[in-house]
Amino acid sequence: MHHKISLSQFITEQHRQSLVNEDLSSLLNDIATACKQISHLTSQGDLMGTWGDSDSENIQGEVQKRLDIISNDYMFNALNWTGHLAGMVSEEEDEPMDIPDIYPRGKYLALFDPLDGSSNIDVNLTVGTIFSILCCEQGIKPSHQDFLQKGGKQVCAGFVLYGPSTMLVLTTGQGVNGFTLNQEIGEFYLSHPKMKIPQDTQEFAINMSNQRFWEAPVQQYIAECIEGSDGIRGKDFNMRWIASLVAEVYRILTRGGIFIYPYDFKDPAKEGRLRLMYEANPIAFIVEQAGGLCSTGRERMLDIAPKEIHQRVPVILGAKNEVNRLDSYYKEFDACK
Repeated sequence: MHHKISLSQFITEQHRQSLVNEDLSSLLNDIATACKQISHLTSQGDLMGTWGDSDSENIQGEVQKRLDIISNDYMFNALNWTGHLAGMVSEEEDEPMDIPDIYPRGKYLALFDPLDGSSNIDVNLTVGTIFSILCCEQGIKPSHQDFLQKGGKQVCAGFVLYGPSTMLVLTTGQGVNGFTLNQEIGEFYLSHPKMKIPQDTQEFAINMSNQRFWEAPVQQYIAECIEGSDGIRGKDFNMRWIASLVAEVYRILTRGGIFIYPYDFKDPAKEGRLRLMYEANPIAFIVEQAGGLCSTGRERMLDIAPKEIHQRVPVILGAKNEVNRLDSYYKEFDACK
């Protein structure tokens, strides 16, 4: 491993090049520390008795897994005392989490899903952590409004994949890089530099069980993919669905594709399924930095003005030409209303 660049070295080099400042560099190392703890916990399976449901629900009305709660605690405890953050938002907390008064407050806000894809825990499939970093005024006690910034304001975003190997995918606005955790040493090393998403693809990911609830643009797009070489696309497509956002996005970063989690009529009261602030926005930042696109079908994800912290949105992301194609179907559909 001596020839590999460690995450700590990578971040230090970015600091030396004035691409990130000292506070952000330290904050990223703190996040990596929390994710190493989560990685160890998930790698133990149910040996520690941490699988299964808890006795509580999150604000979205979802039953929390025990690992959801423990992962949330790991993130909070790793970040609350460092002096780099003014506040935090988590999928598992109804309200923003305050920095304890005994600690200094910094100039960043952290928003995270501590354990994405937690429905996969009990069947031993891939889960992950997603995080987004925003700026704020130094030392403030942030209000809800301070967190409600457009995704384009992010200074950093990343996710960690707890799979056969633990991987950290990171952007600070200068491209996307992937790091693999050496479990023996306890350090992330650069393994996937300058990750790029091909503009074209023959692979799509969508939950077909919701097909009858989709709007017409998605129905049209998926029908054309299924028709394959016999239809107007003139090529055959493969379908994938893992039900873990981090796993879906990592696959697209490494071999291309398009991921679609559209608005549907199954629950018309919900504007979408994924959360804007700590799922869709950080993933959109990563995808765009890797040369892909991310939208709702009707709007670029990073341009959305948030209305509330746990807001849900439809998500279409991946290969640029495919996302543009589906967006054009929405435009045609809306023009005919």
